[in-house]
Amino acid sequence: MKKTAIIYSFNSNKTAKAAEKIVEAFGNIPVEKVNAEEIDKKKFLAYDNLILGVPTWFDGELPNYWDEFVPELEDLDLKGKTIALYGLGDQHGYPENFGDAVGIMYEILVKNGAKVIGFTSAEDYSYEYSRAEINGKFAGLLLDQENQARLSGTRIKHWVEDLLKEFK
Repeated sequence: MKKTAIIYSFNSNKTAKAAEKIVEAFGNIPVEKVNAEEIDKKKFLAYDNLILGVPTWFDGELPNYWDEFVPELEDLDLKGKTIALYGLGDQHGYPENFGDAVGIMYEILVKNGAKVIGFTSAEDYSYEYSRAEINGKFAGLLLDQENQARLSGTRIKHWVEDLLKEFK
């Protein structure tokens, strides 16, 4: 498999715990952990396959560390990059913008030529609207540790199985 990284904030507890489980699910396949709070263009472009941890903050916003990187990200040519997204959200506390950060990041990546993989079913969630929902599926793995924590392990396992089929 090509050089792969999982990029997430080491300081965002739930996102970091999910990243650990994702890396674990890859088994013996090396996945380098990169702190999103220290990302720059050069480091981002050093990988062929990327997994981005993008939790939704406040009322459907990107976390500060991703928001600060967006201007650089929008200048990158991402053709040849295969990227999967995962994010955390609270479908009951914020039903009108559940997982929106994943949708925001998806739009930026696709606009810049990335191949985004790892779409998941939007079934078994209860929310009003999500910018992450594209044609009835989420543009990545959405985890709700507030309301569906018991489902996260199985969701991660199945998601990584799908990623392994598409990452080269």
